[in-house]
Amino acid sequence: MEHKPKALTVLNWLTGAVFVVALYIVLIWAPQEAIMGDVQRVFYFHVSAGWVGALAFLVTAIVGGIYLARGEQRWDRVAQASVEIGVVFAFINIVTGSIWARPIWNTWWTWDPRLVTATIMELIYIAYMMLRRGIEDPDRRARFGAVYSIVGFISVPLTFLSIRIFRTIHPIVVGSSDPAALGAFDMTVDMRVAFFFSLFTFTLLYITLLWHRLRLQVKMEKIEERKLRALSS
Repeated sequence: MEHKPKALTVLNWLTGAVFVVALYIVLIWAPQEAIMGDVQRVFYFHVSAGWVGALAFLVTAIVGGIYLARGEQRWDRVAQASVEIGVVFAFINIVTGSIWARPIWNTWWTWDPRLVTATIMELIYIAYMMLRRGIEDPDRRARFGAVYSIVGFISVPLTFLSIRIFRTIHPIVVGSSDPAALGAFDMTVDMRVAFFFSLFTFTLLYITLLWHRLRLQVKMEKIEERKLRALSS
């Protein structure tokens, strides 16, 4: 039986402790926004979840390129694990955005460029996972996934830049913002601390989940190998 690495155990405890601190900072320590009130606190985890989604898809594209160059199956494992995590956090980003938007925009959804591009990005990567399942040959599946992840990554910067390219009511909190954007606000020093600590926390969470998912994938592959041996004997 494969034992869990001590480093992963330490990382689990560290991530849990940091996440608890992040909850305290976001929900209690960070000051209340003057106009939006406590609902603004959703912002910290909303952006952090979006960041993890983008980071996960970036890692998927990078390891996809490495796989095409080297043909090593371990890189495809990383791509598969990373994209699954990215899809979950991108979904969390969309849901928390709706929660934030409801009292500010008076609607759960609007056809804003950021919301539309974020949803398209999410659907692109959901399709990626579904299409992979339809390919039985491991090498062909990995090559397809690598090319798809590189091309599909175009949706990530497009989502980020959408509120800077198109006319939108979505605020640009970091950097210059359109005065007409609903929900725009200037962060105080304490808000910035909460914001960047949330980004750090979610990045650490992504690394932890990725490690666990890779270990699970290796175990699943070993089980499949044993099944094939049993059937062939």
